[in-house]
Amino acid sequence: MKVLLTGAAGFLGSHLSQRLIDDNHQVIALDDLSTGSMTNIKHLLQNPNFTFVEHDVRKPYKTDIDAILNFACPASPIHYQSDPVRTIETNFLGIINLLHLAKETGAIILQASTSEVYGDPTESPQKETYWGNVNPIGIRSCYDEGKRAAETLCFDYKRQYEVDARVVRIFNTYGPNMSVGDGRVISNFIVQALRNEPITIYGDGKQTRSFCYVSDLVEGIYQMLTLQKKPSAPINLGNPHENTMLDIGRIILDATASKSEFIFMDLPSDDPRQRNPDISSAKEVLNWQPKVLLTDGITKTVDYFRKVI
Repeated sequence: MKVLLTGAAGFLGSHLSQRLIDDNHQVIALDDLSTGSMTNIKHLLQNPNFTFVEHDVRKPYKTDIDAILNFACPASPIHYQSDPVRTIETNFLGIINLLHLAKETGAIILQASTSEVYGDPTESPQKETYWGNVNPIGIRSCYDEGKRAAETLCFDYKRQYEVDARVVRIFNTYGPNMSVGDGRVISNFIVQALRNEPITIYGDGKQTRSFCYVSDLVEGIYQMLTLQKKPSAPINLGNPHENTMLDIGRIILDATASKSEFIFMDLPSDDPRQRNPDISSAKEVLNWQPKVLLTDGITKTVDYFRKVI
């Protein structure tokens, strides 16, 4: 296939770029480099099947393609809260522009949505049928509501114009190519541990997340993209094994042999207490579930950060 991949220089985008190239697809890689890094994709630049274009998805981009993967949006709170208007514009205008392109070309379009659409959930694990508990005017809303609006547009285009729009809701993911200063839990903890700095725990550390290693996630995305039958609903992708923040901190201390100690800070506004995917649909529809153990994935991620800091 000829694939347009937005956010191609970011954490997930760079791994997807490699996966698509490995399967001999032709990739047109878009990124405005506001949070992505050319370092993540520099090894692909000489590949004849890989073309990089610096472009902001808030503006239309025209090309003849078979598939579109939209991963153009900062995903860490530090990044998406630094310019919230740009964040929601990227989500809203970006998906409109790409859905127009999908309609014109007949391309499959896969939208990278997020577990943030569930907000601070009142049920766990979160099923795709759960509508969420989201603050529409909070400091995280630019991202949460931007992604929710993007899902709405995907399914409106699906119903009204018969666009083959597919949505994956991505839960916490980690691995190589994460940014040093992105403020996400695992990257934060690893960087602090390797520097023997205090490890910052927000709240009491008992809030939970589930963490999926990036290779597992990319495989789920690829299965969704290449699925022959058009999916009729969003599909959760993530690891259903829950851990507290304190658990994650202890695993990382062991993996790094760090002398760091925990310090406790106030919990940020609207920070969810729990996040855990129900992946029954992914198992049934995609024949997918994560395989990499948390301890193994963290070891690989620690090795990566040792090289970059």
